[in-house]
Amino acid sequence: MKIDGLAAVVTGGASGLGGATARVLAERGAKIAVFDLNEEAGVAHAAEIGGAFFGVDVTDEKSVAAGLLAAESAHGVARLLINCAGVAPAIKTVGRDGQPHPLEAFRRTIDINLVGSFNVIAQFAARLRAADLIGEERGVVVNTASVAAFDGQIGQVAYAASKAGIVGLTLPLARDLAQHRIRVVTIAPGLFLTPMLMGLPTAAQDSLGKQVPHPSRLGHPEEYAQLVESIVANPMLNGETIRLDGAIRMSPK
Repeated sequence: MKIDGLAAVVTGGASGLGGATARVLAERGAKIAVFDLNEEAGVAHAAEIGGAFFGVDVTDEKSVAAGLLAAESAHGVARLLINCAGVAPAIKTVGRDGQPHPLEAFRRTIDINLVGSFNVIAQFAARLRAADLIGEERGVVVNTASVAAFDGQIGQVAYAASKAGIVGLTLPLARDLAQHRIRVVTIAPGLFLTPMLMGLPTAAQDSLGKQVPHPSRLGHPEEYAQLVESIVANPMLNGETIRLDGAIRMSPK
């Protein structure tokens, strides 16, 4: 698909991987709807890239429905969906104090990262199916997993489970949506310079970057966005999870 002129929804689009993707797609001519809960950052980023911000809670059906309706009113039916909204808690199954992992923290991680992604996908796909569009493709969904889905570290039990769920639903979603001419592809990033890692001291960032075989550094969010571009452009990319990680395999801790 050619990006120019398409309406796109980017969840978690106010910053990080989503922010970079929203920017790159806007530069390629897409009409961007930024879905995020950070209103201040979202409004500022959307204005900067010529898009529109919508305060959307991906875990809430009504919030997503309202966001998609408003985005469609502004830009037309969305043809691209990039799911980047997520959280990454670090909690061990049994803590140092001997207490079990809080169930609510586990449930919240699954709800945002996995259930939230599916919530947006299902509603996006239903609206897109109803659109009278000709051609080989109606649209493309790009999800964000993580190398933690395969190499989950100590303290990542909730996060790894949520991202493994994203990997697991990729092929069934692609098969479900094939009849509607909608592709589904997942990216599993490694160590990227997102807001979470940017908060670390420079020495810590450098140390993490050296764990990556090649290039031996943290990934740039723009490199994630570059892969999104490639996925949208290539109609045979479907039902697959692509590791974007510089060949890293995470150690236990």
